[in-house]
Amino acid sequence: MKIIAVIPARYASTRFPAKLMQDLGGKTVILRTYEASVATNLFDDVFVVTDSDLIFNEIVSNGGKAIMSIKEHESGSDRIAEAVMSLDVDIVVNVQGDEPFTEAGPLEQVLSVFRDDEDKKVDLASLMREITDEDEINNPNNVKVVVDQSQFALYFSRSVIPYPRDKDVGVRYFQHIGIYAFRKQALLDFYSLPMKSLEASEKLEQLRYLEFGKRIKMVETTHVGIGIDTAEDLEKARAILGLK
Repeated sequence: MKIIAVIPARYASTRFPAKLMQDLGGKTVILRTYEASVATNLFDDVFVVTDSDLIFNEIVSNGGKAIMSIKEHESGSDRIAEAVMSLDVDIVVNVQGDEPFTEAGPLEQVLSVFRDDEDKKVDLASLMREITDEDEINNPNNVKVVVDQSQFALYFSRSVIPYPRDKDVGVRYFQHIGIYAFRKQALLDFYSLPMKSLEASEKLEQLRYLEFGKRIKMVETTHVGIGIDTAEDLEKARAILGLK
């Protein structure tokens, strides 16, 4: 299989404008994310896909590979699908642009799904971690997922799923970790399909895959990513690097 990583990188950000171009120990957040992805040695190629000349030039001028989006996109899947349309590739891994501490472990977990999928029953693979704290379970920013006996996703929601009508049945709650690996065809199909009501209501693009019958294999992990969504997160990342 030919496997690539694609890092969708928008310049605009509602919570933290231009966060990907912020300095993190002498390098920008997006450059550190790109270099960390390359350093995993899991991919035949790594690309940043962006709508920004600044981000494009930042990657290319530092010896990396970048692709300019041709048009505006509503989701990361749309942006990635456009970018890989003409590439000879089997599996595409979506790496979040604001995770400069990207590690091989969780990426290897999603890739292992396809290495074991001889019958090609899996369209996407992603990660989930168990959560037990009630605040985490109730937080709509933590997307929850429920799976079947074979660990295929049944539904994703910002609401509490399953609803705990009976608290004594041993239900486990899982938070979706937004690391994806896709078969190329699943991405291309997504790109051609319309947004339906479930996706529009929850504002979760993975629901489009489910609404149109795609199979998402979930892998349980203990991984907790270190993303940069706010200025406070950036300071924490600098602290991790031993910076002031």
